[in-house]
Formats: sequence, C-alpha cells, structure tokens
Amino acid sequence: MSKLVIVESPTKAKTISRFLGKDYKVESSYGHIRDLPKSKLGVDVGKNFEPTYVIPPKAKKRVSELKSLAKKADLIILATDEDREGEAIAWHLNFVLGTKGKKVERITFHEITKNAIDEALKNPRDIDLRLVDSQQGRRILDRLVGYELSPLLWKKVRYGLSAGRVQSVAVRLIVEREREIKKFKPEEYWDLIAKLKTTRAIQESSNAELDAHLIKKDNKLIGRLGIKSQEEVNRIVKDLEGSEYEVVVVTKKERKRAPAPAFTTSTLQQEASRKLGFSAKKTMMLAQGLYEGVEIGKEGSVGLITYMRTDSTFLAQNALAEAKKVIEDKFGKEYALSEPRYYRKKAKGAQEAHEAIRPTSFLRYPEEIKQYLDKDQARLYELIWKRAIACQMQEAIFDATTVDIQAKNYLFRATGSVIKFKGFIEVYVEGKDFGNGSNGFNGKEVVLPEVSEGEKLELIKLIPEQHFTEPPARYTEASLVKTLEKEGIGRPSTYAPTMSTIVDRGYVEKKEGKFYPTDTGMVVNDLLVEHFPEIVDLKFTAHMEEELDEIAEGKLKWQKVISEFYHPFKEHLTKKEGQIEKKKVTEEETNEKCEKCGKPMVIKLGRFGKFMSCSGYPECKNAKPLPEQQKEEEAIKKEFANEKCEKCGAPMVVRRGRFGRFLGCSNYPKCKNIKPISKKTGVRCPKCKKGELVERSTKRGRTFYSCDKYPQCDFAVWEKPVGICKKCGGVMVEKKGGSVCTECEK
Repeated sequence: MSKLVIVESPTKAKTISRFLGKDYKVESSYGHIRDLPKSKLGVDVGKNFEPTYVIPPKAKKRVSELKSLAKKADLIILATDEDREGEAIAWHLNFVLGTKGKKVERITFHEITKNAIDEALKNPRDIDLRLVDSQQGRRILDRLVGYELSPLLWKKVRYGLSAGRVQSVAVRLIVEREREIKKFKPEEYWDLIAKLKTTRAIQESSNAELDAHLIKKDNKLIGRLGIKSQEEVNRIVKDLEGSEYEVVVVTKKERKRAPAPAFTTSTLQQEASRKLGFSAKKTMMLAQGLYEGVEIGKEGSVGLITYMRTDSTFLAQNALAEAKKVIEDKFGKEYALSEPRYYRKKAKGAQEAHEAIRPTSFLRYPEEIKQYLDKDQARLYELIWKRAIACQMQEAIFDATTVDIQAKNYLFRATGSVIKFKGFIEVYVEGKDFGNGSNGFNGKEVVLPEVSEGEKLELIKLIPEQHFTEPPARYTEASLVKTLEKEGIGRPSTYAPTMSTIVDRGYVEKKEGKFYPTDTGMVVNDLLVEHFPEIVDLKFTAHMEEELDEIAEGKLKWQKVISEFYHPFKEHLTKKEGQIEKKKVTEEETNEKCEKCGKPMVIKLGRFGKFMSCSGYPECKNAKPLPEQQKEEEAIKKEFANEKCEKCGAPMVVRRGRFGRFLGCSNYPKCKNIKPISKKTGVRCPKCKKGELVERSTKRGRTFYSCDKYPQCDFAVWEKPVGICKKCGGVMVEKKGGSVCTECEK
C-alpha cells in the first residue's frame, strides 16, 4: 500500500474505493476523532482561548488503527467533506496521525463520481486553516456560552438545563409566536359571493357558473374586513334584490411563472417538511446516505446526489448540459431552455461555496432506481431530481382572467386562470407554508365561462360567508428554518441540529408538525431575554455568524472575535448571578389561598411543567395541578375510571410523569404495571384489522399514531390518520390541503 485515503464514513469510503486503483486504500475516521472534553470547559480563557482537544474513548481504537496504516503509507490523502466541519476533521487527522515527514494532500469534491474524484486527485491542496479557524471559533464560542450559562440556569431555574447560542434564538421565535397567538383577538368579517350563470349556459342547460366576490360599493373598495356583521351583509343582500348583473370589464392577461432554483440545504429541509413530512434531521440523514452512496444493482455503490450542505443555487456546466438533454428527450424540446437559467443568491450571508443539491446524473430517473432505495430515500431522491430538472425548464404560461360585474352601485369580481403551457409545472410545483404561491397561482386551472362586456348574467343566489381573522401560524420546521435563514442565523450544517436540540432539551414540543413552547422553554426564554438579551437577539446572533464567515475568509482572527464577545459576557454573567432570584424566575403569585394552611398559593415550575403549590413549603406540602390542568385531569380520570390492571386486577389510576400522563396500577409498588394514555382517532388499524389507531408520543415528545394492540401489532405513522383508503385499504393521513394514502400516496 502506498496511498492512504481517509474520509469520514464507511459508506463514503466504499463508494470512493470503486473509482481508485490497487495503489489506494480508502479508510474511514467514523467522524470526528478529536473534540473538546465533555467533563470540563476545555478552553483556557487566560491563554487567548486556547482549546484542549481530546480523543473521545469511542474513537481511540480507530485512531490507533489509522496511525498504523499511516505509518505504512507513502502518501496520505485527506478527503473529508468540503465544508468547515470537514476541513476541521482533516486538520485533526493530520495532527493526531503524526504525519510529520509524510506527504499529505487535501482533496475535496462536490459529488462522489469517478470524474469528480479523478479531478480532485489531480488538484490537491493544503488544509485551509481559515476554514479550520472558523469552525474552531464557532465550536469554542458555543462551548463558552453553553458551559458558562448553563450552571446559572441550574441555580435559577432547574438542574440539568442547558443554553445554546442559535438554539436560544430559535426558542425565542417560537415563544414570541405563541404569545402573539394567545393575545390574538379574532375579528368577524363577511364575504358576499354572487353565484351567476351566463345566458349561453342557461340556453344550453350547462352547469358552467362563476363565483364573483363583492369588492366595491359606490366605487369604493370594501376591503377584506369591510363587512363586519351579519346585519351589514343582510342589508346589502336586501339592497341587491331585483338587481341586474352586467359584465362591465373583462381583462385577460398572459402571465408567466419561473421555477424555483435547485435545492440548497435550507430549501431542501423546507420542502421535505412540507411535501414529505420529514424532520430536518431525517432529511439530512437520508440526504447523507444518497450523497455517500447506495448499492445500485451491477453499478455497485453510487453517490446519487451532490453534497447536501450548501447555500448555493449554482449548477455546474456539465449538469446543465445533461439536464437540457434529459428535458428534450423526456418532455420535448419545447420544454427545454435555449440558454441555461442562473439564479442569484438570496440567503443572508450565503457563502456560494458549493453547487446546489442535484442528482449526480439526471439520467438516473427516479422511477428506474426506486427499486434500489428504501421508500423514504426514493421519495427524497425524486424530490431532488424533479426540483433540479424543473429549474432548467421553460416558464409556465397561463391566461389570468378578471371579470368585473356591476349590480346597482355594487361591483363584484370573478377571477380565474387557464394554463396555456405547463412548462416546469409538468414536473414540479414549489410548496408554500401559507397561501398558494405568487399571484394565487399554484399550477391548477380555475376556468371561467366565456363572457363579454355588456352581457347580462342571471343570479342563481347570493351567498353570505362568515369569516374570522386568524392568528399567525405556529412555526413548523419548514417555516422556522426559513426564518432563521432569512435572519442570517445559523448555516447549512446547523439547521437540523437546532431543530432536534430544542425538542430534546424539552424547551419546545412538536404536535402535528407544529412547535409549541413548553413551560420550561417559556421560563428559560424570559430569563435570557430579560437578563442576557444579546444571547437571544436576532441581529446580534446574525452578526456573530457574519464574523465567523469573515474568519473563514481570512478577514478576522477567531481569538479576537471570541475575546470581544466573552469578556463583557463573563462580567455580565458574574453580576447577574448575584442579582437574579430563583423565586422571581420560577414562581408566580396567585389570589388563591391554600386550603390546608391558609397561606397564598403560588404557581411553580417543576420537572413536568407548572403546578400550584403552597407558599409555605416545605412546612406545608400542599400541591395540585393548575385549574385548566385539573379540568383536563378530571375528564381523563372519568374516562378511565373503570380501567383495571391486566396483571393483578387492581384499579388503574391516572399519574403524571416526565412524558405526560399515564395509567399506573393502584397496587404500586407491588405491581408496577403502567400503560400510556392515548387519544383515539376512530380509524381502524389497516394492518391487523382489529385495533384502532391512537395518538402517542415518543420519549422526545414527538406525536405519532399507532395500533392500540401493540406489541401484537406494530403499525405506526407520523401523520394524523383520518380514514381508510377506498382504493388500496391503506390509511389516509392528514396533509396540508387535504389527505393522502400512506400506501398509494394519492
């Protein structure tokens, strides 16, 4: 062996080894081989923030094996990922393996294909210490915030809590949105729709109708909230009795819509959340596997997509040429562009360091390689393939029609759109968090009957519709990632860990895909906002990200950036340790008196959330749920009043634990039988046909739905079941804008 190639993962090693000859040995480091110690700070603040790195116990055996291999090699090639994390891994490998006197090369590639590997080997470079410094700076900054601030949270809130720089900002966004929702007061408003028919439709006994919405009175816009009550709308309906409905203006305009660019890390996570129901963490795990390599029949291990941590929308010239050929062959020449379409960067702080996420070959059609992938891999690959192909297809062209109809001094308007040329919509339509996209057009036709100016229409009926204004929507993973990116907070590698960390720490919980702050999350956020505003300030956090980018560009030294942050932070922290009173943080006064001793009751924060407690504790240990919790608890107790323990026959009682309420045997500790309390969905289990699907929670608080006959039946889905598919017998689950079958996906 003369050449040793080291990558991070065994899958990546297996794929790369296919393209290299017998002179190369490809090995994996299994990720990071050095890190800051877990048991202590590991940063010498007095020595210009010098870090102390250690080899984790789980990596020691692998490091020993790599050292042995490195001694025998004439050339060591460090082929870790091309981002800052990968650069840091290469730097640590170079240090630990004792490569002094050995020839060491650093290579990077954006995709794991033969051409990309060959090109990388021809163009080796040195380790980029600027990228290493940027990664070190981020790691040390996060370590200082976490290890210095967490002990304060232990003392002032509860032991075991921790603080994080980017995560704290994400929690703040969720908490503030929740408070907006709680404060929101819905306003009533009404819409008036005229259902009309053309003379031609009446003569031909056609069902062609058009719905026109009232928009003006006396030539003045009514506005969305213009009609505030049923009395108002009834007066308008009465006023319109006997009116003629005449078409006064017909406007037809040709409109075009361009496709969204190929995926960046952020947009991939957003679309996978909207369309596939994947968490950011799951999306990145699946994408990592597609990037590193999948066994594709006789081809062997093949990297199917380009590197998935990127904020660039750029596509390589060879990819653009291949995309054009595939579009011409599969969809027709009229769908292809004469010149490639390029996109400008949009993300605040985007580095444009890599290509966008795309298939390594557009010729690997999703339907042809589906057989080699598991279900979720196939769905994600198809999403990536379609989005990348669509961005190089012609614009969609549609006729937008507006019909204005006069009735007395009132003006109604009907709108519709007809697709003239599908263009990229033939393949892909971008999902949205709210609404249907630009100009209200989502690729679907809303056809209006042909009418002409001056034509009289027949009124079928006037339909008053009551509405209420709605509060802002809670964050989903997609909308939270979008907001963080928009504000310049975090980078491609940080979005997924941020999402999972805030749930794992118990600061937020996910219910039906939406983030809800927990009591602990609210209290910790309020403490940080009041006493450490810079930690949770969006602009300050974005500024820190910009400085970390400037370190990567060689414009700043990481020690200077850390020093400017740390010293004022530490001084402020020391001051606050003496000022913050735990009672003021974790307790709220009430007007209620303790029924046992007469002292005031207070609301406290416990391990499982807020509860009522006597202010005379520990002398008086009276404690009980909050009033709203009590009502819920009484309802649950009533529901399970006749539940018996299947092990000993004793009554089951409702208890509360870390993950919420559960049923426990009243004969405890003699009988330790417990059962989860599950909400019923009314949907029969499609697998065993005997059980019912019920709502449950994972240990991390994520909601899922499974058969109540578990463990005899292990059927489970993440989305809320709403019925059984009439076509295949699979379960229909709730999706935005409707429902979908988990089996036939229709």
